[in-house]
Amino acid sequence: MQIFIDFLGSTGFAQMTFSHALMIIIGIVFITLAITRHYEPLLLIPIGMGVIVGNIPYQPGTMALSVYDEGSVLRFLYFGVEKGVFPPLIFLGIGAMTDFSTMLSNPKLVLLGAAAQIGVFLTFFGALLLGFTGAEAGSIGIIGGADGPTAIFLATQLAPHLLGAIAIAAYSYMALVPVIQPPIMKLLTTREERLIKMAPPRVVSRRERIIFPIVAFLICALIAPASLVLIGMLFFGNLLKESTVTERLANNARHALIDIVTILLGFCVGASTKADTFLNAESLKIFGLGALSFAIATAGGLLAAKFMNLFLTEKINPLIGAAGVSAVPDSARVVQVVGQQEDPTNHLLMHAMAPNVAGVIGSAVAAGVLWSVLGK
Repeated sequence: MQIFIDFLGSTGFAQMTFSHALMIIIGIVFITLAITRHYEPLLLIPIGMGVIVGNIPYQPGTMALSVYDEGSVLRFLYFGVEKGVFPPLIFLGIGAMTDFSTMLSNPKLVLLGAAAQIGVFLTFFGALLLGFTGAEAGSIGIIGGADGPTAIFLATQLAPHLLGAIAIAAYSYMALVPVIQPPIMKLLTTREERLIKMAPPRVVSRRERIIFPIVAFLICALIAPASLVLIGMLFFGNLLKESTVTERLANNARHALIDIVTILLGFCVGASTKADTFLNAESLKIFGLGALSFAIATAGGLLAAKFMNLFLTEKINPLIGAAGVSAVPDSARVVQVVGQQEDPTNHLLMHAMAPNVAGVIGSAVAAGVLWSVLGK
């Protein structure tokens, strides 16, 4: 009987607290949104399941189960997140599936991807005002880049104790792109601006596509050497794709490799959100600042496009500025949807991909700058 009583005391039911139950409900909500609303299911389902797994309570000191327990299986899997191994591998896959042709055909649209990074730096100052340290503020600000791997990578270098909250915030807002961005886009543009049609992009030669990843890497890495890991893997993957002589490697990078790493990254990030370390005032502040950062980044891209139109004879549709955040390709799809609500014959997707992929580069460079300045 004593053995039976001891067993009952060791079960998760006996150890369950309100905080654990709340986190499990949050994990279920993530999974529900992914399945019913199709909000980034490739991310939210692994994260949601990880949240549930990471919040099953057990008697502390009796077993090594969580990502924070030395020697546990989850701890070994979490190594790829904690040490920043997974994000560069995801960038390799992103590079192997990204077509930079639209950006090369209209280089001035790169400025929209750069302008969207204003959300990163304004949120950085906002986090400082709320009492976060410089390193913590930099890690929080990068959420505005809408790039989960970049946010995780920078957090591992500057503020590993905030990694769980920053990762969940970054991926949550990436999943909510179709909800967050349209109201901002409509608020900051007129109907006449949303109706602007743009000329089809020019055809980019194979030579340009091959030279670009090499030259772009050299420029970005020399500007911000701390970005060379992410940028290097991004452009390495793109070179595998564009060279056309390593199709087998490119195919593995953009399918098998990125899928495996995404599963492990999402699950481990979710499992790191233990109730006793995640549910606190700091996490709430991070979520609030993350939302602000994302909104400012979207507005920055839109307003930059409107400003550019003051000097351009061939106007650009300001909506594509919203794609300057690097939530590839969801923000570009949102631009297409909002544009076609005004005019079903207006096709903005390919134009929006230019600032969208520029935003990927911009967020990685911004992370490199923050790491260089704040990591000392």
